[in-house]
Amino acid sequence: MEVRIGVQHVAREVVIQSNQSPDEVQALVQEALTAGTPLTLVDEAGHSVTVPAGVLGYIDIGAENKGRVGFGG
Repeated sequence: MEVRIGVQHVAREVVIQSNQSPDEVQALVQEALTAGTPLTLVDEAGHSVTVPAGVLGYIDIGAENKGRVGFGG
């Protein structure tokens, strides 16, 4: 699933491909915003991305990737 993170005062967004479910990502975002703690997400390769909650502009949580059949993207 693709997660796009907009950071205040930064022109480019942070985009990661994550194996975490949309509900799990939403819960982590809510927890970070409520507690004022950094948001940490893990991408498909196991790398973690941490963004301070105070600079989050937006989070765009894509649909879960389903197995694709055939050619194309």
